[in-house]
Amino acid sequence: MQAIQSFLEMCKIDDAHSLDQPTLPYPTNLEELFPTSMVNDAQEAIAKWEGYAPTSLHDLSPLSDAIGVDKLLYKDESSRFGLGSFKALGGAYAVEKLMAGRDASQVTVATATDGNHGRSVAWGAQQAGCKCVIYIHAEVSQGRADAMAAYGAKIIRVDGDYDLSVRQCAEDSAKYGYEIISDTTWEGYMDVPRYVMAGYTMMVREIKAQAEPPTHVILQAGVGGLAAAITAALWQDLGAHMPKVIIVEAGFAPCLIASARSGKAETVHITEETIMAGLSCGEASPLAWEILKQRASHFVTIADTAVPTGMRLLASGEAGPKIEAGECGLPGVIALAGIMKDDALRKTTGLGANSRVLVFGCEGATDREIYNKIISGEIV
Repeated sequence: MQAIQSFLEMCKIDDAHSLDQPTLPYPTNLEELFPTSMVNDAQEAIAKWEGYAPTSLHDLSPLSDAIGVDKLLYKDESSRFGLGSFKALGGAYAVEKLMAGRDASQVTVATATDGNHGRSVAWGAQQAGCKCVIYIHAEVSQGRADAMAAYGAKIIRVDGDYDLSVRQCAEDSAKYGYEIISDTTWEGYMDVPRYVMAGYTMMVREIKAQAEPPTHVILQAGVGGLAAAITAALWQDLGAHMPKVIIVEAGFAPCLIASARSGKAETVHITEETIMAGLSCGEASPLAWEILKQRASHFVTIADTAVPTGMRLLASGEAGPKIEAGECGLPGVIALAGIMKDDALRKTTGLGANSRVLVFGCEGATDREIYNKIISGEIV
């Protein structure tokens, strides 16, 4: 119990913004942008993949008791297709869709990534038989680069941040005829990211079979693709019974809270990289923002401080079953604990003793060397 209390003492919200959202059915404008039929097609296709199995939904009752909510449910993506993250569902599915009816051997797919999305695209390309080029930024670890290369991808490291790697990927793809498999959208580029996001919704299908609907869902966000996909799929299923949606970002990359304040998809300049590498994205996806602006009730940011301690806590088994949580697996738990310590936020979010909260452990040890250093205490 002391380990839990020590972790909770570190959890706090650095910034917060709320939107007054009515409870409505899934709106027509979003059905056109992110159709229910696309979601259903993705879920049916992925269910047929070799090796498919639902990932675990853990009840972290020691943590929920200490935090003060009824349930804390943790969707554990550390085992997904052996790739170690939910991203396995998106990039690979988009490659499959793009290769349908084509001679894959004549196609090269490309993407920019912090690691997990690129691993999915590389794996999907290997399955489909096409070539793959992955752009990574300066701070992506060598371990993550090596993991993508192991699936046959060519790795190009860009001397800059994630958003610069996205631009380099787009420029080279236009020059060399690569097919971009991106999880973010821009003007004239919408279909492939929708396939990526549709793949992510497989988690919602699984959760429906694993537990009763939550009252709150806390979603971590980089460009917003995961958060928007889960929000849309829950909304499509539950309509007016939709849980309250809370978005959590790294304080070093707050593009969505900036978007919530301005009312449009924003870009922020990243001056320091967060330990939560997959959240280090400065440019919000316009499609993701279009969904989130109509349904997310709160946007919050957290510091990196509690992440290593939280990873060690989950690995120890003191918070529930032993969980191998990567750096991006903790934001939902940290945000929940921080909100519950903030009287104003606790009131406006409606979180309390009767709340059933769903969070996403979106990755496991996707870089084994970094993970081991954190768990051993070498990285604090």
